Amino acid sequence: MARNLTMSDGSLRAAFSVRHFLQHWRDYLELCKPNVVALMVFTAVVGELLASPGQLPWLALTLGNLGIALASGSAAAINHLVDRRVDAQMARTRARPLPTGHLNTSQAVVFAAVLGVLGLSILYFLVNPLTAMLTFLSLMGYAFIYTLYLKRATPQNIVIGGAAGAAPPVLGWVAVTGQVDPHALLLFLIIFVWTPPHFWALAIHRREEYAKVDIPMLPVTHGDRFTRLQILLYTVLLVATSVLPFSTGMSGPLYLAGALALGVWYLYYAVQLMISADRSLPMKAFRFSITYLMAIFALLLIDSYLPYLLSALR
Repeated sequence: MARNLTMSDGSLRAAFSVRHFLQHWRDYLELCKPNVVALMVFTAVVGELLASPGQLPWLALTLGNLGIALASGSAAAINHLVDRRVDAQMARTRARPLPTGHLNTSQAVVFAAVLGVLGLSILYFLVNPLTAMLTFLSLMGYAFIYTLYLKRATPQNIVIGGAAGAAPPVLGWVAVTGQVDPHALLLFLIIFVWTPPHFWALAIHRREEYAKVDIPMLPVTHGDRFTRLQILLYTVLLVATSVLPFSTGMSGPLYLAGALALGVWYLYYAVQLMISADRSLPMKAFRFSITYLMAIFALLLIDSYLPYLLSALR
């Protein structure tokens, strides 16, 4: 009878856990930063398809992306955990699940751990060990090195920490080939150079909030004007970096034309940030930067696969 009671209690606990998850699934999803993870998975998909031109690498596209997405969601959940007290003080983040109390820290820890272990296991056992190892390093870089240390230690936090966010196309490439290719590193470089001007535009818009919580973002430590200059300089560097796939033979004229057009458009925003007092410009530049990155990677994909599509239509 005691045994039956114990089993009943276990069943009740399991039912409560399932019920809790179903009631709060939106909160758990928000812990994963789904918009950020979606962009990361998109760049991973491009890396996978560029690594196998004219083919569809189904293993990488399914299990590879699932593992990368789960590990990225785990890193995002850890970021929520570390920043929960800071998030409670910032208008942009105070409605997140932990500051509002919709979820507690224990639930977030278990959720992050389950996602991380599951994602890395899928990559290690069902894709290849190198992809799992690089994904693990990326997770550690973002969740711990950047979030726990760099973010609060230096105004160059996003420059150094951007390496973790630039990893997905390399992870996708390695999921297909099992090795790191120089062309995959070009994809990494584009995102790495893109990250500072992308994030600093948001940091300008939220400068007072970052100052309030004592996080040394560049606009807080070096001022608004200096940050705008850095955005312009990094944007120039980004445009130059975006030409590298063409100059190395990785892509063709279609990509080059599109990349230059997007680069000029991005430079327009960077110059406007220097000369205009329009308070809406930083967020406009921030939003365009996301469009820019998606378009650049889409162009790489279209340029690579267009000859195969045209050949199939003949």
